[in-house]
Amino acid sequence: MRGAQARSAPNTSPPFPRVRRGSGPGSLVRLSQGRRGSCCRALAMETLSPDWEFDRLDDGSQKIHAEVQLKNYGKFLEEYTSQLKRIEDALDDSVGDVWDFSLDPIALKLLPYEQSSLLELIKTENKVLNKVITVYAALCCEIKKLKYEAETKFYNGLLFYGEGATDSSMVEGDCQIQMGRFVSFLQELSCFVTRCYEVVVNVVHQLAVLYTSNKTAPKIIETSGVHFQAMYEHLGELLMVLITLDEIIDNHATLKDHWTMYKRLLKSVHHNPSKFGIQEDKLKPFEKLLLKLECQLLDGMIFQGCIEQQFDSVNGGVSVSKNSTFAEEFAHTLRTAFANVEAKLGEPSEIDQRDKYVGICGLFVLHFQIFRSIDKKFYKSLLDVCKKVPAITLTANIVWFADNFLIQKIPAAAKLLDKKSIHTVKTQRENFLQQKAQSLTKDMQSYYVFVSSWMTKMESILSKEQRMDKFAEDLSNRCNVFIQGFLYAYSLSTIIKTTMNLYMSMQKPMTKTSVKALCRLVELLKAIEHMFYRRSMVVADSVTHISQHLQYQALHSISVAKKRVISDKKYSEQRLDVLSALVLAENTLNGPSTKQRRLIVSLALSVGTQMKTFKDEELIPLQLVLKKLDLISELTERVRVQCDCCFLYWHRAIFPIYLDDVYENAVDAARLHYMFSALRDCVPAMMHARHLESYEVLLECYDKEIMEVLNEHLLDKLCKEIEKDLRLSVHTHLKLDDRNPFRVGLKDLAQFFFLNPIRFFNRFIDIKAYVTHYLDKTFYNLTTVALHDWATYSEMRNLATQRYGLSMTEAHLPSQTLEQGLDVLEIMRNIHVFVSRYLYNLNNQIFIERTSNNKHLNTINIRHIANSIRTHGTGIMNTTVNFTYQFLRKKFYIFSQFMYDEHIKSRLIKDIRFFREVKDQNDHKYPFERAEKFNRGIRKLGITPDGQSYLDQFRQLISQIGNAMGYVQMIRSGGLHCCSSAIRFVPDLEDIVNFEELVKEEGLSEETQKAARQLDSVLSDLTRNFAEGTEYFKMLVDVFAPEFRSPKNMHLRNFYIIVPPLTLNFVEHSISCKEKLNKKNKSGAAFTDDGFAMGVAYILKLLDQYQEFDSLHWFQSVREKYVKEIRAVAKQQNVQSTNQDEKLLQTMNLTHKRLEVCLQEFELLYFSLSSARIFFRADKTAAEESQEKKEEESVKASNGDLSTSAPADPVVK
Repeated sequence: MRGAQARSAPNTSPPFPRVRRGSGPGSLVRLSQGRRGSCCRALAMETLSPDWEFDRLDDGSQKIHAEVQLKNYGKFLEEYTSQLKRIEDALDDSVGDVWDFSLDPIALKLLPYEQSSLLELIKTENKVLNKVITVYAALCCEIKKLKYEAETKFYNGLLFYGEGATDSSMVEGDCQIQMGRFVSFLQELSCFVTRCYEVVVNVVHQLAVLYTSNKTAPKIIETSGVHFQAMYEHLGELLMVLITLDEIIDNHATLKDHWTMYKRLLKSVHHNPSKFGIQEDKLKPFEKLLLKLECQLLDGMIFQGCIEQQFDSVNGGVSVSKNSTFAEEFAHTLRTAFANVEAKLGEPSEIDQRDKYVGICGLFVLHFQIFRSIDKKFYKSLLDVCKKVPAITLTANIVWFADNFLIQKIPAAAKLLDKKSIHTVKTQRENFLQQKAQSLTKDMQSYYVFVSSWMTKMESILSKEQRMDKFAEDLSNRCNVFIQGFLYAYSLSTIIKTTMNLYMSMQKPMTKTSVKALCRLVELLKAIEHMFYRRSMVVADSVTHISQHLQYQALHSISVAKKRVISDKKYSEQRLDVLSALVLAENTLNGPSTKQRRLIVSLALSVGTQMKTFKDEELIPLQLVLKKLDLISELTERVRVQCDCCFLYWHRAIFPIYLDDVYENAVDAARLHYMFSALRDCVPAMMHARHLESYEVLLECYDKEIMEVLNEHLLDKLCKEIEKDLRLSVHTHLKLDDRNPFRVGLKDLAQFFFLNPIRFFNRFIDIKAYVTHYLDKTFYNLTTVALHDWATYSEMRNLATQRYGLSMTEAHLPSQTLEQGLDVLEIMRNIHVFVSRYLYNLNNQIFIERTSNNKHLNTINIRHIANSIRTHGTGIMNTTVNFTYQFLRKKFYIFSQFMYDEHIKSRLIKDIRFFREVKDQNDHKYPFERAEKFNRGIRKLGITPDGQSYLDQFRQLISQIGNAMGYVQMIRSGGLHCCSSAIRFVPDLEDIVNFEELVKEEGLSEETQKAARQLDSVLSDLTRNFAEGTEYFKMLVDVFAPEFRSPKNMHLRNFYIIVPPLTLNFVEHSISCKEKLNKKNKSGAAFTDDGFAMGVAYILKLLDQYQEFDSLHWFQSVREKYVKEIRAVAKQQNVQSTNQDEKLLQTMNLTHKRLEVCLQEFELLYFSLSSARIFFRADKTAAEESQEKKEEESVKASNGDLSTSAPADPVVK
């Protein structure tokens, strides 16, 4: 393998390196005929250059160097192995036996790259042959280079022009700006087309010089029986490039519209150049350039311009049009090529015959243009192919119709055809489309089976270990399997492109069934590519061996032929040419199977197969082997090209239908990977767009469009359906709709969650994560709105995990109980409504709703309050007390007004005077009758429309004040409850460690110290709150007491004397409410109202009138009065029982019962009031409390304890 090494080519490299230009037409003409090799033996031998000879002297130093290098290499391998192991451990499950497109840290390229030049490769002692082969090989390489440039750069640049900007987003002037950016691209295209023209002329000249009909001119080599098929194939490829450019521009309405608008803009600029800041002398050349570009490129004359060139040299150099030998050779080669192509067209073994057919049509038109002769039979044969192949996709969405092309380019020949045959071709095209639409589903099913069985065979054959005794057979099997995979890919690609593009070109609507079938075929196409990719390690290994095996077979065939030539002693120049060609083919095959080497072999064998060097039974196998070698050497590259689904960009309208189908048939969810892989193929082509500021704009636009469709047609539908399913499953008891899977069917959406994330652009689309996030967000938001639904959403989360395997996130919202009732925040905002609508129960620390339109009453207890505090934070407690303070201020204002009222004040002063006068006679007890009289007197002052007296309203006011105080008490209890829950994880409240000190000792970072300080602060707050709690009652007493006790509010000092009539009023009201509990109409029914007792206790404390009230001995007086009456009734009952007056006895029983109820109610009120007084420290007067406070302060001052006692934050502002 001299002078050449195989190495992996980078992805961006063209198939051939650019060769040196300038091997002009004269280069062959000037060659003399006489310089030949001296003998065939010398030709066959290969001499080593002196550089390759080894130094004979061995001093042992080489061995030492080798050992050192080997040791270093071993060390490197060990380090590299451990590094790879670390990477594998880090990637964990993502690394397996197979490769995945989306997880590749590295990729493998198998295309061998030629490092030797053509001159180094083409070395025989036959100098003339060397030059012939070199020139032709150089031209073929140049054509390949031009073709590669066209396919990657120019096709895509033209195709994507105008994309990435919708009509709605385009503003006036955008078209001209886009075209302005595009002019430089058109200039490059113009240079490219000019270069193509030059190469076509050069190829024609080089062939014309070799096949000359001039008898006087010396022959370069003997050409009878020599047919350079490869040259014509390459020339056809170049003509196909020009045809494709014409078709792209011809089908591009946007490009032409923008060009027209740009020319109009230029006209405006021409009239007023200064306005646009352009120099007038620069406009003329620019206009000329535009005119040249339009004539050359945009008028659809690129191909026509090429074939209409002057092929005959003007100065008497090369004559082409009158060269009959060349004309015959040209026509013969065309017929041979067409015969080979036609046989394969439409067959399962078709590889690239369609492209060759386009080239043959181009060559036929070129032949007609040069020689002006036409073979009608051949022309008809070319047209007949259209019946078998109605349309050929040149690139992306560009369809080419051979009949239109041939009729348009050779109108003279078209006239000879009858119109019926031309019409038949067009009818055939429509029939083909109808038949294809009907057979698509069937084809898809067939290919599904074919591809599946091929993949199974591929897995099985690549998994088996190769046995050395059957190595050749195994390689042959592998080779056949690889080629079969490529053939399936080609067939699928052809069906998809032809069908889709024909529908688009003929503007026929496609049925949903056809769309689904085509999408399935796209998936199969990508499945083949993924199969090759997944097993690329084994494929790479096999390809090398298969190539070597095929090269060996070819070398063996050539060797046999060479021996046959050598054994014939009749030497002639033609025979020496044949021998030199065979030696060249042999030498070139001894090396890596690069494109250049295979090209040289093909050209050499064109010379080497003349004079019946090979028998027929030898030549056909050799040609087959070389075809296989072509395929195997470029296997990965060819598979990539055939499986490239870039054309889907132009048919992306089918994507929504496809997604709907995937959603409906969720079982096959995994096929999404294939479709996204196909959609991803568009990206490299888009990078050649030149009409936008950057191709990134186009990519973003495409990315956004695809993601919007995916969200709308799959992800959002999936999210909604999963949420609906979870809701219905959790609420099965409501029997919302029929959930029987046997009747309504069952869709297994869980399949979507088993998918690996789909790679698209620079993101991974994780369907599982997307749905999980949606459900998390929905459940969280809805729980915050209605916290009492937390249990339902928690159940739905668990169900999502069990049924769909979704890893849901806990909401971490404070869970409310189902009987949550009102929230602290709501009560705080509407405390005036709350105290009037709810009744307080002092014993159970609970609030009960007074009345409700529902069949149940809401309750609020300490647990609810604690939950609310946990929801909103402990800061809500102080705020609540502030709101209560504001509320109490308003109520005390009304309270003061009532007490100041002349009617009330005068009666109270009279009652105080009366009590002072009679207290000695009544044993210091306030008379019950006096309280009753006060009640009656107040009623006489007037009543409200609903029958309430002023005293009733005053009682309600005091009850509301008491309810507010009861609520504050519950807030305090709830706060302690919440603190105790929060601090239950602290092991010992007496001994809490200081985290900040511990962190500082360890020397941890500043952030950690800050966090530790914060933790200490939180623990300190919790401990203090838990140990003490805030004395809110004391605060609310302290804030109002000075005002209540001030001399200007002397009228309030009469309050204690109104308490007896108030209690009487309260007891009457309470009995009335309790009696309503047993009635059908329960309006106004209640069993508790301890707010009144709380209110009385609070106001007495504010006025410091506990002693004054106690001095009335009111409850003793009431008890004595009722006990006395009960005894009197009991005595009467005894008397009446002897008289046996039934009616009177019943009356007596009712009276007795009523008196007992009244006494019981008074007793309950007394107990409630006594309990409420405990809250306000009723055992101490204001003077005693202030004295106690002074003593405490003096003790603290003497102990120096002031530093440790943190003053309580003022709550009430």
